[in-house]
Amino acid sequence: MAESTTPPELLPGTDQRLAKGARARAAIARHAVEVASVEGLTGVSIGRLAADLGLSKSGIATLFGTKEALQVAAVKSAREAFIERVIAPSMSQPRGYDRLRVLIELWFEHITDPTFPGGCFRVATIAEFDSKPGPVRDAIAEDRRDWLAFLAKEIRRAQEQGHLGERNADVIAFEIEAVLSAANTAQQMGEDWGVAAARAIVDNLMGEPAR
Repeated sequence: MAESTTPPELLPGTDQRLAKGARARAAIARHAVEVASVEGLTGVSIGRLAADLGLSKSGIATLFGTKEALQVAAVKSAREAFIERVIAPSMSQPRGYDRLRVLIELWFEHITDPTFPGGCFRVATIAEFDSKPGPVRDAIAEDRRDWLAFLAKEIRRAQEQGHLGERNADVIAFEIEAVLSAANTAQQMGEDWGVAAARAIVDNLMGEPAR
């Protein structure tokens, strides 16, 4: 019998298997984010997720390969969740100050009504991996750089409309990100006053009267 020359990806059923595998990867990575938000990424392991999800360790290992690859997948999953919860909805607003204001308000909601059990994934993992070189730290650092660059771009657009003064947009983005990170810590510690203080600081940076 002649050997088939049909590429494996075009064989019947292959698309369904790929789609099923992608869904499984997404579900496992999302659970890894939930675990990591509480226990840190070091608490994420193939064995732990297999036990939590009722899956075999070999099955998860086949999908991800290593614990480190699973941790990187968790970083990417958390990034996608942040985009879905905070960034994407703000895009319906006119670019400039209105969009920036909605973006920041959605960011506060992401903190006060946490997407994940342990609060903001980015804040937790930066503190955990800032001094641990490797692919996981690289993924976390890339996500933070991209977010700060996006925030600075939106600040510049607001400045073009006459808001937020003439200060360096990258500096303002850094300040807002630092304040929101502190707000996340306050929320997790049950310090409502800290969240309120963060709102007042951000309002001041945005040039708005105190609430």
